[in-house]
Amino acid sequence: MAKDLEIITGENQTEFGNMQEHTGLFKEFWRAFRKNRLSVISCIILLLIIISAVLAPLLATHDPYRINLAKELQKLPPSSEHYLGTDDMGRDVWSRMLYGSRISLVVSFLTMIISVTLGAAYGAISGYYGGRIDSLMMRVVDVLLSLPTMFLLIILAAFVKPNALGIALIIGFTSWMRVARLVRGQFLSLKEQEFVEAARALGYSNARIIFRHILPNVTAPIIVNATLMVASAILVESTLSFLGLGVQPPQFSWGSMLTNAQDLILLKEAPWTAVFPGIAIFLTVLSFNFFGDGLRDALDPKLKNIK
Repeated sequence: MAKDLEIITGENQTEFGNMQEHTGLFKEFWRAFRKNRLSVISCIILLLIIISAVLAPLLATHDPYRINLAKELQKLPPSSEHYLGTDDMGRDVWSRMLYGSRISLVVSFLTMIISVTLGAAYGAISGYYGGRIDSLMMRVVDVLLSLPTMFLLIILAAFVKPNALGIALIIGFTSWMRVARLVRGQFLSLKEQEFVEAARALGYSNARIIFRHILPNVTAPIIVNATLMVASAILVESTLSFLGLGVQPPQFSWGSMLTNAQDLILLKEAPWTAVFPGIAIFLTVLSFNFFGDGLRDALDPKLKNIK
């Protein structure tokens, strides 16, 4: 009975020690992250944008799809009925901004997941095995990087269903190569470390060494790269939607809202139909970039020592 109590007490102490260690790491991360004020402000802005997208049905004042030609191009200043005015079909711009953010954010996060997953796995295998395998795999990456990205996107958009998942697949399959290069470079240095040699000596499989022992040590640069990739995906999705290759009606995103407002006469008479979606894209992309910079400063021990 006493031995059982000792075992239980020891397990509890181990769990408590792990909790203290994680708490200490989080405090250290937050201490380094909050030094970059722009990153903290960007984090708050991104949280507000994400919360607004999630709560769009509650925050929207009108049906974003409802056409009311009697109220087309309602001018600013904002009224109590239409906060940001209306577009050329009388649809409420504020409500469409909220619902459009959903498509833009879903596409960008799905793109990030696809490209990071594919790029991390590809780069890990290439960097771990090295030799001819690494040389062949990197030549494939070089060839893909040499191709014009927009040209590839336009070709793929012609064959993929233009919904949120389809657009995310298109952008994801044309943006994983830089993640692969990043992970491959990290693996080339980490695979020679003592903990990897110890894992090999214990007879662990290559798959376990790659994904259980080395890859967790590459999470910091991957996370930073992922935040920057979300920002890039928002821009690419907006570009595709502006060209008419993005999500198709009745779905819409910030990019497709810009498409609807690209007529010169409409821009002259109702500039707010293009200004507000443009500001939303600009602010979101800028916030993700500053947020990524803050993560890099907080997660990179070399940069923390310099500062």
